[in-house]
Amino acid sequence: MAKANLVDAINRALAEEMERDERVVLLGEDIGRDGGVFRVTAGLLERFGAERVVDTPLSELGMVGAAVGMALWGLRPVVEIQFMAFIYEAIEQIFSHAARIHSRSRGRYSAPIVVRTPYGVGIKGPELHSDSTEAIFCHMPGVKVVVPSTPYNAKGLLKSAIRDEDPVVFLEPSRLYRTIKTELPQEDYTIPLGHAEVVKEGGSITAISWGTMLHRTMEATEGFDVEVIDLQTLKPFDEETLLNSVKKTGRTVVVHEATGFCGVGAELSAFFAELAMLHLRSPVMRVTAPDGVVPMAILEDHYMPSVEKIRRAFEEVMNY
Repeated sequence: MAKANLVDAINRALAEEMERDERVVLLGEDIGRDGGVFRVTAGLLERFGAERVVDTPLSELGMVGAAVGMALWGLRPVVEIQFMAFIYEAIEQIFSHAARIHSRSRGRYSAPIVVRTPYGVGIKGPELHSDSTEAIFCHMPGVKVVVPSTPYNAKGLLKSAIRDEDPVVFLEPSRLYRTIKTELPQEDYTIPLGHAEVVKEGGSITAISWGTMLHRTMEATEGFDVEVIDLQTLKPFDEETLLNSVKKTGRTVVVHEATGFCGVGAELSAFFAELAMLHLRSPVMRVTAPDGVVPMAILEDHYMPSVEKIRRAFEEVMNY
């Protein structure tokens, strides 16, 4: 098997799904001739034509609204938003229409759209290019939220997202686009949504993370007996895998680069307090970004949770 980076993996997933299912269409700004801002869709216009790789006007609300309508008429649109902070203009279409149409129609219709966007800090972008606000979408009933951490799971998760009957927000860690490579099978495979992966087994601490922070968490485990879980799907998350791990270790650290207040880590903390209280040997610790907007590039490295902060959290739960 040849190795590939995250960009290659997502490109292959899109191409394979477009080849497999003629209903799959792509929409986004500059995704055709230019291949997208990160060149994720490079070559797909030439392969599938302008009717299936659609360069849209500069309107996130418009492109997602169009995708909802296309989905209701039987297509499988995949929308690319250039950066996560640009998705806010489209929230009305995602929350008020895509997420509700199944309930509104009493199950007669669904909106199987995928909204892809790079997210997170680490590429030293200008303001509004590094947000990590996944919790907003996790709070929307009817929407699934997925974050890959490697090229392998990016391909498998994206293929599952495209085939899913519900709207999926697919968040791609921009810092990882070209910094890591994994082996990528040529044959078709999927990774089920709602399934977490235990990437490292351990017996004393359960560390839960996703995206870029998964790799920092793995780096921080040296010298600690840590079981590391890649959440993969933030909503719905894999309750069984998480509970089984915490019941074994009794200690939990959640690491994410979004701010802590009302973040996904807060939901996981409440989940463990409600369902695993008697198994906990220490409070659930969260390692997150500070409660502030993403700073300019020169301060990004101080904003992102560091390996040292994660290690201090491990020490704190072990010494509690």
